Amino acid sequence: MNKSKKVAVVTGGAQGIGKAICERLKDQGVNVCTIDLQSNDYFIGDVAEESTLKKFAEKVIGEFGSIDYLINNACLTKGGIHSCGYDDFNYVLRVGVSAPFYLTQLFKDHFREGASIINISSTRHLMSQSDTESYTAAKGGISALTHALAVSLAGKVRVNSISPGWIDNTGTTFEGPNTIQHPAGRVGKPDDIVNMVMFLCDPKNNFITGQDFVIDGGMTKQMIYHNDKGWSLNHSD
Repeated sequence: MNKSKKVAVVTGGAQGIGKAICERLKDQGVNVCTIDLQSNDYFIGDVAEESTLKKFAEKVIGEFGSIDYLINNACLTKGGIHSCGYDDFNYVLRVGVSAPFYLTQLFKDHFREGASIINISSTRHLMSQSDTESYTAAKGGISALTHALAVSLAGKVRVNSISPGWIDNTGTTFEGPNTIQHPAGRVGKPDDIVNMVMFLCDPKNNFITGQDFVIDGGMTKQMIYHNDKGWSLNHSD
């Protein structure tokens, strides 16, 4: 461990966007501390549990003393109004909203000058599919939490969020309607989100705080009507 290097905390860093963020930060020479239920090289644990978050923060602070970046990425879905029970709904909120709040609180006095918090939200806080309320509520919560924390931590830490659209983690090649529904002409990939993470970590961008950045290839900006451009909705009750 090199305490002279920047230190980043990343939740949900064992796969997908979180893993890509961790890899890029490591490539930049940053000490990366991740927490995930899945196997990883730093801390295995459930961010929904208060005691686990305390142990994780104690480990980071004990080893490094301070941090530069907190990237709250972990979240999941357990369905919605037709499929999600009370406990499952609240579990998703604990992972997606309570954990980012509590980690920020635990690290509040240990952020270095120029520190940056980046919350990974989703375009789901702007639009929905049926039966997705647990995930959508969590993403709406983290988006609101972002601007609240930006105000509370003004002058100490910049706080922003990123709202990915359709990001493919599998390397699948998409064609046809899946691509043309994006004005950018393709489905997103993890690097599209990582690039914005690195931008928001850069202290040169210290005038940016309390903002949400939608990275979705323009998907949420393109209005789609029945029979427009050959699109049609086949709906049955």
